[in-house]
Amino acid sequence: MEDKGRESDHLMLITPERVFYAGLLGRPRKRTPGCCHVYVAVKGNLHLTIDDVLATGELFVTLPNQRHSIASDYRTAISVTLEPESMPDGVIEALAARLTGLDRAVYARKILAAYALLRQRRYGDITTAEFDEMCFGEALPRRVLDPRVMRAVARIERFSGEPVTADTCAAEAGLSASRFLHLFKEETGISFRSFRAWKRARHLLHFANQDLNLAHLAQDIGYPDSTHFSHSIRRFYGLKPRAIFVGSRDLAIYRSTETVRLAEAS
Repeated sequence: MEDKGRESDHLMLITPERVFYAGLLGRPRKRTPGCCHVYVAVKGNLHLTIDDVLATGELFVTLPNQRHSIASDYRTAISVTLEPESMPDGVIEALAARLTGLDRAVYARKILAAYALLRQRRYGDITTAEFDEMCFGEALPRRVLDPRVMRAVARIERFSGEPVTADTCAAEAGLSASRFLHLFKEETGISFRSFRAWKRARHLLHFANQDLNLAHLAQDIGYPDSTHFSHSIRRFYGLKPRAIFVGSRDLAIYRSTETVRLAEAS
């Protein structure tokens, strides 16, 4: 499903477990996203800074919760994101090693070809396996979560009604809060609180090209107030919410069928 009436080389395809973004990076401030990023230069080079060490190249990978800044020689850059709970432990690290190894240029061309394909098709009906094949030439292994944790993840990703709490999810799972929190971290590799915070910030992407009242949006997606909203978005994206919306005015957003189904269930 797509936003109508937008013709632009800047686009974003959102699925529950992946995002393909081609657009502006904004000013190179530090960001700490809860996902894996694969950055690819459209033209020229990218400039990645981690722990005050600067590297320049055409493709970089950052791991979940790795603080970094990224800048580009060219106006448009590509960012492919992968949600860590969707894959078994070690898969992201192994993928990062492949992408930044001897075949780095091959993978960069593969992701650029995926961008060209998305610009032509402008569609969102894609599975995670198809997305991975398009970007990396292979379907990455899938993590199988405990059904009780899967229900909690689905609750968090609906973004409707009252904010999702660990107590609510624990009660639904028939567990004590402490046992549920341990199970959630054991299954996903992420604490419940960190997971919820990142997914809330990620949900902002669906609205990035819309003309909205940001205070109302913050409340709608579960932030207690505008200050909390602004601090959280800056931590994850390195940008103020307003800067994201200003830089996304010409962004075409496409959503996978599964993403649309989750939204309609909200």
